[in-house]
Amino acid sequence: MQKSECYGGVQMRNRVTGNYDQKTSSSIQIKHQAAVQRSKSSLSTSSPESARKLHPRPSDKLNPKTINPFGDQPRAPSAFAAIYSKGGIPCRLVHGSVKHRLQWECPPENLPFDPLLITLAEGLRETKHPYTFVSKEGFRELLLVKGASDKAVPLLPRLTPVLKAALVHADDDVFERGLNALMQLSAVVGPSLNDHLKHLLTSGSLIVIKSKIPTYCSVCC
Repeated sequence: MQKSECYGGVQMRNRVTGNYDQKTSSSIQIKHQAAVQRSKSSLSTSSPESARKLHPRPSDKLNPKTINPFGDQPRAPSAFAAIYSKGGIPCRLVHGSVKHRLQWECPPENLPFDPLLITLAEGLRETKHPYTFVSKEGFRELLLVKGASDKAVPLLPRLTPVLKAALVHADDDVFERGLNALMQLSAVVGPSLNDHLKHLLTSGSLIVIKSKIPTYCSVCC
C-alpha cells in the first residue's frame, strides 16, 4: 500500500515536473524569439542605409537617385521678376475697377532710359501677371515721354537682341507684346531703327511684321 502511494506520488511529481519543464521551455523559446527580433531590429536601424534615411547627408540632395525628375521642381524667379520684387522697377501696378494702370514713383521723363528701357523690354518675355502688364505698359509709357527719341536711339544695339528674343518666342502673347513694342519703338526712333532691322527680323516673323510696322522702315518694307 505504501509502495502504491509512493509510486503514485512519483508519477504525480513527474507530471507536474514535466508540465513545468514544458512551460519553462516555451517561456525560454518566446524569450529567445523576442531577443532575436530585437537583434534584427537593432541591426536594421544601425545599418548605414537606415542611418542615411534617419539622418540624410547634404550630398544626398545631389544624388540623382533621390530626385524625382518628373516632379515639380522649384524654379528660380526670372531676372525681371527678381528686379521687380526688389524694387528695381520704379513703378507699381494699381488695380482699378475697370482696368489696371501703372503708378510711377517719379515722373517717367525724369527716369534714365539706361537700363530701365532694356529691363522692361526683357520683361516682355514674361508669362505671369503682374510682370506681363508692368513690362508692356512700362515700355510703352516710357517711350511717350518728351525726348524719348534722343534717349532710345543710343540703346538700339542693346534693344535689338532683346526684342528679337520676344519675336521668336513660342508663346503667342509674348510674340504679340514684342511686336507691339517694336512698333512703338519704331514710331519713336524713326529711320534710326532701319540699320538694326536686318538683325532683328527673322524669316518666320518677317511677313507678319512687314504689314504692321511704319512704312519708313525701308529695310524690311
